[in-house]
Amino acid sequence: MLPQSVIRAAYELACRREIEALKPGNVHLFADGHRMSADQFLTSASVSSGPLTDPSLSVGTRIREAVRATQDAVATNTNLGIILLCAPLARAAEMPGKDLRASLQTVLDAMDLDDTAAVFEAIVLASPGGLGSASKHEVREKPKVHLLDAMGEARDRDMIARQYVTGFADIFEVGLPALDAALSRGETGMWPTIRAYLSFLTTLPDSHVLRKHGAVIAGELCEEAIAVQALLDEAGDETERIAILKAFDEKLKVRGVNPGTSADLTVACLLVHSLSGHLA
Repeated sequence: MLPQSVIRAAYELACRREIEALKPGNVHLFADGHRMSADQFLTSASVSSGPLTDPSLSVGTRIREAVRATQDAVATNTNLGIILLCAPLARAAEMPGKDLRASLQTVLDAMDLDDTAAVFEAIVLASPGGLGSASKHEVREKPKVHLLDAMGEARDRDMIARQYVTGFADIFEVGLPALDAALSRGETGMWPTIRAYLSFLTTLPDSHVLRKHGAVIAGELCEEAIAVQALLDEAGDETERIAILKAFDEKLKVRGVNPGTSADLTVACLLVHSLSGHLA
């Protein structure tokens, strides 16, 4: 059981570490992109952290109000996926016990139709490209199903939805082991974050890319990321590794390819790592 101050600081730190890392194709401190800046993401983290970690609010309300605060501050969708992932984690960290994953499942199972309605409102507020319009559970209508049912319908085309119906399995079983392995090897600074990001990019077709560019491009991105990861493993020093990442970053941005969902999963992975450490 953690106090709001600790959870809020952990959330803001996870957002900051993600934006400080040179994640190819995304916005970061090394380069802006996709008509968004690193400052917008840092501002978004700051203004969303209050409602997202407010223990007086339900999870759905936290999501809606965190998105609203972001829209008021930066007027663009910088962090819907991050908020959708991190709000249940924040609530789980408030609960008694030290098993964050078990508490998270309790949180997800307890979400009701009011939570679903608030989440749908948040999605409409953020207006993410390609979300909602093709869903059987139209987000602009009053929900008739549990949020997990709605997420289950979208799980095959959206990695965020998939986390809700698998208990965040990809966070705990793909990203977190990569992050822990990097730390165990003695990697420091931005490199553990990059390793977590690449674990998602090389393993799971990024659903933001899938929606915008289709399955072929999303599959090619996975193959390219695998090749880049191999180059990083063979690189002699940090300067060479940064050059490899910068080249891949520029290549993706020229093509308009933004693996935004992989970045969202990375923030959640960093938050899980931090919260688990505090709980332990």
